[in-house]
Amino acid sequence: MTVNTTVTVRVPAKVNLQLAVGPGREDGFHDLVNVFHAVSLFDEVTVKAAPPRQSNPLTALTASGEMGSHLARVPLNETNLASRAARLLAEETGRGTPVAIHLDKHIPVAGGMAGGSADAAATLIACDRLWGCDLSEERLLELAARLGSDVAFGLVGATALGTGRGEVLEPMSSPGRYRWVFALSKRGLSTAEVFGEYDRLRPDAPTPRLDPRLEKALVAGDAVALGGVLSNDLQPAALSLLPELERTLAAGRHAGALGALVSGSGPTCAFLVGDLEDPELLEREAEVVAALGGTGLCERVVTADGDVPGATIV
Repeated sequence: MTVNTTVTVRVPAKVNLQLAVGPGREDGFHDLVNVFHAVSLFDEVTVKAAPPRQSNPLTALTASGEMGSHLARVPLNETNLASRAARLLAEETGRGTPVAIHLDKHIPVAGGMAGGSADAAATLIACDRLWGCDLSEERLLELAARLGSDVAFGLVGATALGTGRGEVLEPMSSPGRYRWVFALSKRGLSTAEVFGEYDRLRPDAPTPRLDPRLEKALVAGDAVALGGVLSNDLQPAALSLLPELERTLAAGRHAGALGALVSGSGPTCAFLVGDLEDPELLEREAEVVAALGGTGLCERVVTADGDVPGATIV
């Protein structure tokens, strides 16, 4: 019998096609209508069996990747969601043994694309395989929801509607294949800080609802219609905290992007440039990339396709 000593899982970033945010709840969260869309910016999480340690006995973290300042923002201690995911799985199953977790990062850090949540989802799958827990998908989704609002989506990928605080997922029909350009900010934004600013700006926030125009555009695979209805209730709060993002959004729109918005709590800005069958796609993409690079506001500009599957063992 072969015993696994190393498991690697590839997991995608997300962009929010719609993020509707309700008023604050008594538990500190907000009710959301969150249309998740997985895109081909991937982290790879490798979990390797390690010898027993006297200190920090379960996990040791390392990280790499050509991420500039973003890499320096990755916590390499027990506060990292990947470490928390391993500990939660160990507590729930009683099968945890020491592991070394390596994060090969390509998803922005503190950028509104759920990089930390994606790593946690990947760690759940990797440790489940490494430790022989054999948990059901339903059970893994339950643990993911306990870790954070975006973690469960990392497991399923594609395009999905998230309700509750984002952890209750329902797949959405989205046959189109789209090209995206992402402008990575030189600065990060705290999710908690952005939600706090949202509460200040929108004390009368309404009950969130799915935009039927967005659902129709997704079903039709209509990139132009989709670009016209992208929305994010957190965007005004992110712009209030980091006003330069408005210049980034304006540059991409002016260069021909079909739609533009801050992704999640930001500060990454997402630009829909077309579907993969659009004959003008490459020209439009090049113009948007060049315009964003010319602003001097972006640490990096990257492209990706969506949607893509969720976490996968490689």
